[in-house]
Amino acid sequence: MSIGTDSVLANPKTSLRGRIASGMVRLIVKGWANGDPPAVVRKARRVFGLPNFAVGLYSLGVTIETVEAQAGGHRIKGEWIRPLGSVSPEHVIFYLHGGGYVSCTPQTHRPITTALARLARCPVFSLDYRLAPEHPFPAAVDDATAAFRWLVASGVPANKIAVAGDSAGGGLVLAMMLRLRSSGHALPGCGVCLAPWVDLTAADAYRNSGSCSMFQPADVASFAGLYLNGAAANTPEASPLFADLRGLPPLLIQVSSTELLLDDALRLHEKARRCGVACTLKVYPGLPHVWQLLTPLIPEGKLALMEIVSFIERTWKPTDSAGTASINAIETTEEQLQTAKIAGRLDKSRE
Repeated sequence: MSIGTDSVLANPKTSLRGRIASGMVRLIVKGWANGDPPAVVRKARRVFGLPNFAVGLYSLGVTIETVEAQAGGHRIKGEWIRPLGSVSPEHVIFYLHGGGYVSCTPQTHRPITTALARLARCPVFSLDYRLAPEHPFPAAVDDATAAFRWLVASGVPANKIAVAGDSAGGGLVLAMMLRLRSSGHALPGCGVCLAPWVDLTAADAYRNSGSCSMFQPADVASFAGLYLNGAAANTPEASPLFADLRGLPPLLIQVSSTELLLDDALRLHEKARRCGVACTLKVYPGLPHVWQLLTPLIPEGKLALMEIVSFIERTWKPTDSAGTASINAIETTEEQLQTAKIAGRLDKSRE
């Protein structure tokens, strides 16, 4: 599968800082202890943790409120992040962090969530969902769905909630939407998936098995096994790529051209389009997995987050009769040509 001309190469070249970041990630991660699940969990929770000094740094310009509540017999845990000054009273970004379903917290993803709050001038609710292996599938889906219902019950219209997530959290965005749809609940206004992990089967070959700075194909099976705990990997709520996506709201997908989950992003984009879902795919060249976490360090981080906010704000605007506010993401000829060029380079490199 090649990158089609309905996707867009967000930036033709990787910045120097972006290239340095990829190299640093490769050095830090090095390799996962496949075949030793407890060691995988320990390393993931250590590597993906955010240093204490950085937690305070990313709290500048926002207020952060810890939340622990009960709703419908379900625990809701997370944090509200609100920008200082005036904010949009009826809009919310609901964020689901990544971490292979076994690691990370709202605190580790503050580089993304605090920046989104400042850029969008609206509150962000970052969910602290239960993690595997202590709480395997479908605990994360249960928690995300309950939290979305809680937000709606608090008075936020469902279509004024934008749901975003990275990696496993990107897959969880879609799994939650599928659960909501199956129960007849109103869906969010849009979904944003950053390098989404949407196929836990690891059945297909990965084009970037040698170029990804963080993961190898065997790592997919390790993390999937910890999360699934015996459940079928092709279950739609575990691997949304195998679901019928019809009726889902508009999607934005961001992914790096060199990361392992490029294939998941491409296949998700293709599946969404086939199901009639308005979907935009943006490919950034040569960056590490979920580079948005490096927002203050590399220019592509802020560029990606500004693109996310622009997409979300378009979905929150009413569409006029001429469709000028459409979020179907019709790209310009220049962007299509640019994407075709990178597609050709990627395809040629695999020959």
